[in-house]
Amino acid sequence: MRNRRRWKRVLVGAFAGCAVLADAGASAAAAAVSSEQLAISTPPAGSAAWVQDHSYGRVLPDPATTSPAAAAEFFASLAPTELDRLIQEYPLVVGNYDGAPLDLRYRANRIALAVERDKAKARAEDRELDSDTRALAVSRANDVDHLLAPGRQILAFDPRGRGLVTEVWGDLADAERISVLVPGSDADLGHFDQTAEPLRSPAGMARALYAEEQRQAPGTRTAVISWTGYVTPSGLGPDAATSRLADVAAPRLERLLAGLKETTRPDVPPSLLCHSYGSVVCGTAAPKIPRAAASPSDTSGITDMMVFGSPGMGVQSTAELGDGVHVWAARNPSDWIGNVPFLEVGKLGHGADPTGGGFGAEQISSARAVGHNGYFTDGTDSLHNFAAISLGHYRDVVRTEPNS
Repeated sequence: MRNRRRWKRVLVGAFAGCAVLADAGASAAAAAVSSEQLAISTPPAGSAAWVQDHSYGRVLPDPATTSPAAAAEFFASLAPTELDRLIQEYPLVVGNYDGAPLDLRYRANRIALAVERDKAKARAEDRELDSDTRALAVSRANDVDHLLAPGRQILAFDPRGRGLVTEVWGDLADAERISVLVPGSDADLGHFDQTAEPLRSPAGMARALYAEEQRQAPGTRTAVISWTGYVTPSGLGPDAATSRLADVAAPRLERLLAGLKETTRPDVPPSLLCHSYGSVVCGTAAPKIPRAAASPSDTSGITDMMVFGSPGMGVQSTAELGDGVHVWAARNPSDWIGNVPFLEVGKLGHGADPTGGGFGAEQISSARAVGHNGYFTDGTDSLHNFAAISLGHYRDVVRTEPNS
């Protein structure tokens, strides 16, 4: 009941914010949205210099407009010495370029991470800055340094704002099965990999899924991608009640998937695991995820999309999501998200409950999972099901009845 009241306050607050925008003018509007997160939609830092650099004797493709397929062709045309030079001069551009070779991106991001760590350390030691700023710099340096540990495969890194990180577990280039985790609110560089309560973090969830896949199918080559590639809502503020951030995130997710099509060769399209607000992102992206099947009866080209702890996908039923995805839905009884009003009024709310009987998703069990962040706990039906679906072992999935 307490969480239901909290979400109602969020919605009421958002309605009040709209009233302010309508009645009080620009200054009040600025105050009303001051707590909102700034979405990142532009190419990474260094892109402007990259486009203007003609020293390679060719035009460097614009990261803002070049498709992953064209990017793959460009990078394939370069000599090793040219590739080495590019990652030294433009590590953030190369490290975030969907369609670029995976190993090249890993190398570029190690350079970008080291640069960011050193910048943060310098700020932490700058006595002209106030103590709070220096403390934040220490935290940033530590967060980045952890990502530089041996063996970590950082597919994307963007230091702007709260920081965006994408990491890979397994051999992505050789994987037969690929899973992409799309996290929800409060996912960023500072919360990407937590020692305390690791399953609250994107990295912790990805590790648990990868380990479960290996347990269920030790002979199958799998890879898991934890994609914190968009600016997520912060807490339960106004951003959590609207699709504004999801609208910006969806094209970035679509671009990731298009890049994987160029640089990986899985047996089927990557599966998507969409937690909490991440399911809004997945729902927004779904209509543009193509069906790659050879015929209507062939399901091998359909993307498995698992949504759990979802506030809604921005639609009233799976019929609005296109025929390129098959939706599976889970919610455990102790997850507070079940108290969210499943509605959409204007731009507030995220539509129908994916675990509801009329939504059209296939319902899967999350027995023994506890709370909003307990779906990847060892021994839960949800973790078992996520791995089984990702592996294509549909007969092993524990199903359940939809919520009333």
